[in-house]
Amino acid sequence: MGDGATAGTTAKTARTATADTDVTVVGAGPTGLLLATELALAGVRVTVLERRTGRNGQSRALGLQPRTAEILRMRGLLVPLLARDEGLFPTALHFAGLPVPLDTTPWRTRHPGAVPVGQNRVEEFLEEFLEDGPAGNGVPVRRGCALTGLAQDAEGVTAAFTGPGGRPGTVRSRWLVGCDGGRSTVRKLLGTPFPGTPGTPGTVVMVAADVVLSEVPSEARPGALRSVGEAARAGGGVRGMMLPLREGVHRFMFSGPAQQRRDRAEPVTAAEVAEALAALYGGRAGLKEVRHATRFTDASRQAERYRTGRVFLAGDAAHIHLPTGGQGLNLGMQDAFNLGWKLAAAVRYGAGDDLLDSYHAERHPVGARVLRNTRAQGLLMAARDDDAVALREIVTDLLRLPGGNRYATGAVTGLDVSYPVPGSPPHPLLGARVPDADLVVDGRQTGLYGLLADGRGLLLELPGAAPGLGGAAGPWAGRVLRVRSADADGLDAAALLVRPDGHVCWASPDGGPDGLPAALARWSGPA
Repeated sequence: MGDGATAGTTAKTARTATADTDVTVVGAGPTGLLLATELALAGVRVTVLERRTGRNGQSRALGLQPRTAEILRMRGLLVPLLARDEGLFPTALHFAGLPVPLDTTPWRTRHPGAVPVGQNRVEEFLEEFLEDGPAGNGVPVRRGCALTGLAQDAEGVTAAFTGPGGRPGTVRSRWLVGCDGGRSTVRKLLGTPFPGTPGTPGTVVMVAADVVLSEVPSEARPGALRSVGEAARAGGGVRGMMLPLREGVHRFMFSGPAQQRRDRAEPVTAAEVAEALAALYGGRAGLKEVRHATRFTDASRQAERYRTGRVFLAGDAAHIHLPTGGQGLNLGMQDAFNLGWKLAAAVRYGAGDDLLDSYHAERHPVGARVLRNTRAQGLLMAARDDDAVALREIVTDLLRLPGGNRYATGAVTGLDVSYPVPGSPPHPLLGARVPDADLVVDGRQTGLYGLLADGRGLLLELPGAAPGLGGAAGPWAGRVLRVRSADADGLDAAALLVRPDGHVCWASPDGGPDGLPAALARWSGPA
């Protein structure tokens, strides 16, 4: 996967260009901003290019899944993000809008539901945090810079772009990551295949509109819905749901025969929204204003490769799907969290292709699973005939079973993600996310996630750990924090090695150091 590739400009130009930065991130959505934050935290020089001159006023996503809240908590970002309360009403975790709440209890998380914060607020917070400098090295987003070409060789990548005022420019870096959305220029310049299914013609074209109403239907008022499924309505061939966002503003999502006749790029008019409101709610939902409105389809595609030489894809550049269950924002941010520390290890410690290739090996299957569950949810939500009703009833019954609910909850939230750990004896925690256990360190209680704030790995010595672990880990002392806890809080091991992204990559049931140096070399770079 480390082979070179050229696109858009010549390889000769790339070889003669001067290195400007370690990593170029193309795209300043939540995926690109979180990736840049992770790199800056590790002391890696990063440049962010963004085609747009400003942020989109509409928040495409309305909340953070529990796993995304966890990764922000690990870096100390969640609390200050939530301090900027925007008054969003929480929405229930759901599968296909079916009237059974998803229960996160079996996954041992501090976040039992979606955290109500909009995508636009996440972007605003991360951009300001990045510019302030998480490691004393502020990184401004270079807006109005549209990528026009790429060339890579054995030493790096040259990106050509058109900047503000149409001025051409280039930036040379050791690595480049495309976080530039579903119509990714990076992916197209690479020529990376993007197989999948297009939007279903005449079946699923939907509108998401943020509206202000003169009258609010009782079923769309805060606290009136026990689940998202109870918001689903159908009338005159129009189907839709309405969710309260904040005081006075609602998200209205709808689809009907009129939408299937329109091109996705056609602007959504107030008359179109008012017609759908009338079909679903009669005179009980008068339209005062449409703040923002976009169209979307059930297109489902995934890049064949997440890495081509020195160029990576993340977020919507790597995968697109129906935005059901609130998974798109979260899948992209979790991509960034997986990739950031690996690129940092390559830049700072000389980590090789094995570690960098693990990004595709780990995240591509996760993306494929999300595409599968969103397609299934789309079928359950869109179908109207008697067979579909029967299927929805059966799936609803399955969600009421503990095993069925645990499966759906893990899939939608990302709490069930577990990565293969080659060459290690099996252990229940190996590859899985470590829970935010309550530990006792130096006589004080602390959450495990707080120990990951600086982006390093964690060697956690629990009761029963052998005294020789420190010696085995010594050559990696600057990259891995070593902590001894007097309380294991249910962690069934005597010692754990936790990656910077919170996944366990080595576990010792007896506390001995067997296999620890090999795990440190694989996941932290050579000693």
